[in-house]
Amino acid sequence: MVRVRVGLLCLSVGSAVLLTGCGGDAQSAPTPTTQSSTAVSTTPQVTTTVPVPVTTTTIPPTTVPPTTTLTDVHFERNESYYFTTPDGNFQCGIIRLPTRIEAGCEGTTTPVPPRPDSCMVNWGNGIRVQDEGEGAFMCSGGPVYMSGGPEADPVLPPGTPLSKLGFTCTTTATDVSCVNEQTTHGFTVAADSNEVF
Repeated sequence: MVRVRVGLLCLSVGSAVLLTGCGGDAQSAPTPTTQSSTAVSTTPQVTTTVPVPVTTTTIPPTTVPPTTTLTDVHFERNESYYFTTPDGNFQCGIIRLPTRIEAGCEGTTTPVPPRPDSCMVNWGNGIRVQDEGEGAFMCSGGPVYMSGGPEADPVLPPGTPLSKLGFTCTTTATDVSCVNEQTTHGFTVAADSNEVF
């Protein structure tokens, strides 16, 4: 009889375990869950700005603007040098002729000395200095100190000397002077004055 009770007891205990495992009326114990927590920082973030050095590179210009100098102006024609005064009143030149070299200017000036008896053509429209002798008014049958080129002769800028063939000519805003460098003879002429030396 003891054996039967032990067997029934085992059977009863086994049935209870089986019912619990199959999800019967027996209540299952809650399964513990694991919760993870992430810590949130409330400290403000600091942003650091590091200045970046700026490098500048200067690129030289590829072309240089042209400048006009006296050497850029072409005064020469047939071994002679022609120019116009800044005020446009005189055409001048340092010219080589077959028998001499001279510097002179043509234009209207006052006063003009009396015409010499030997002059049968134009008088008083030009003044010059030659290889020898002082500056003097000239007697001419037509223009002498003009290049005759297709363009007007260039302007000799004020204060810029033109030294060629042993003569030097200079201009101001209103007059022109030419001197024989060897003899120091020459002239200065303007519309309302003139001097020979």
